[in-house]
Amino acid sequence: MTLKRTPLYDIHVKSGAKIVDFADFEMPVLYTSLINEHLAVRSGCGIFDVSHMGEIAFVGPGALGAVQRLTTNDAKRLGDGEAQYSLVCNLEGGVIDDVIVYRHGPEKVILCVNASNTGNVLAWIHEHIFNDVTITDISDETALIALQGPLSVKILQMVTDTDLSEIKKFKFTTGSVCGEEAVISRTGYTGEDGFELFMAPESAATVWDGLIKAGGPGEVVPVGLGARDTLRLEMGYPLH
Repeated sequence: MTLKRTPLYDIHVKSGAKIVDFADFEMPVLYTSLINEHLAVRSGCGIFDVSHMGEIAFVGPGALGAVQRLTTNDAKRLGDGEAQYSLVCNLEGGVIDDVIVYRHGPEKVILCVNASNTGNVLAWIHEHIFNDVTITDISDETALIALQGPLSVKILQMVTDTDLSEIKKFKFTTGSVCGEEAVISRTGYTGEDGFELFMAPESAATVWDGLIKAGGPGEVVPVGLGARDTLRLEMGYPLH
């Protein structure tokens, strides 16, 4: 089987990252050392390529109702530009995946799902036919970069005109980052303040390079899958 690559694969290789097979993607597990990358996120700013994550769009009058039925949290509480941690469960209450729900509007909702479970979630969705909604896997059309850590606001504000102080936790908006259009979401799974940036794949390299250059020497540290897991574990966050 040929493994997939994110739009940032070549950058990871040039940076000397150790590449591993993860969820059918060739992904960087670390760049320098797991401990250094972990501590960089806790004390400064780490940048993650999480473009392997899956994104599933629900579009149409029945979008919010479909997500409300599929997920365990109360999606109807969401306003436009708000996100929510939730679960997709089977009929016995077993977890198929933990997800983040993004309400873009009354007729557009996007689920961000774990890479290894994208197929499982899609299969479960398609087992349940919904009226007035179109369900599309937009994973291949979406790149995702996470910027996490105490310095993330300072760094990101250098390359966007969007007032980040107006984006509260689990809120999002659309703006320009490094000259590229992106959804700027105040979410992440490290236990630190930070942002996740959704964009077109062709924008990813420009945004990645721009964010690293926005910081001083060594201020924005590339972080691999290894520290992503230790950061989550340290905070006691689940991952299905």
